[in-house]
Amino acid sequence: MTTDSAQSAASGSSSDITVRIRPPSVKPDMFTIFGILCAIGLIVGAIAYGQSNASFLDIPSIMIVVLGTIAATCISYTGEEIGHVWGILGSAMVRRIRKPSVVARQLMDIAALCRKKGTLILSSLDAELRRDMLIHRAMQLVVDGYSGDDVDRVLGQEVDSLVERHRRSASILRRASEIAPAMGLIGTLVGLVQMLAALDDPNSIGPAMALALLTTFYGAIMGLVLLAPLAGKLERNSNDEAMIRIMIMNAAISIARQENPRRLEMILNSDLPPDERIKYFD
Repeated sequence: MTTDSAQSAASGSSSDITVRIRPPSVKPDMFTIFGILCAIGLIVGAIAYGQSNASFLDIPSIMIVVLGTIAATCISYTGEEIGHVWGILGSAMVRRIRKPSVVARQLMDIAALCRKKGTLILSSLDAELRRDMLIHRAMQLVVDGYSGDDVDRVLGQEVDSLVERHRRSASILRRASEIAPAMGLIGTLVGLVQMLAALDDPNSIGPAMALALLTTFYGAIMGLVLLAPLAGKLERNSNDEAMIRIMIMNAAISIARQENPRRLEMILNSDLPPDERIKYFD
């Protein structure tokens, strides 16, 4: 919203309220990428300073951990659920960013305009609302004549479905992060059995022990450095998106019920963090 339109809305003057929708920006999540690269870089750097770098690479150990983790995870979930993970994982690396306070102010602009000119004015804003498809979707329900309860039911179900999909995807990664160290331990036990079977050669005990411990090393990296943090990031991103969708839903419900925008302002501020709450009216 422009400065002039914000002042006109706040003062309640008769000048037109201008609705300007800022589309979500699509940006790589640099903190996630930076964290992964730093964690792997530190481990590789520590290995590089050692004397026998080649001893940290063992293809059978990697296969036990990676393929074993994938196989055990597939047993716990359906193929459809696991298929959704790959698409949602992309959102951990590349995010559609919406600043909550900006979205709240845009919704207040729309509510104030509808309060002044009626909900049919939304039809003339179709091109502008399409700049953010979540807002457009919600306001289209209002234009189509859905009641506040119907809007609540439709959009509320969409939010619940979104949260459930993301929760399942995060739970898959959580489960995989638990399985990976276990697969590492299984590989270590296999290596120890092979080592004990060759105790007649004392010179082979040291290298065999080092090789046996490699699977535990790989499992810890896969589970604790990659999978568990990514699961946490998915949960955080899901909560952020759910908050935005709930704000848009509350705005659409308020507009459909033709409520006073001041009430909507209080509702939106109750969803926003304290440092992002807006003051639309004096």
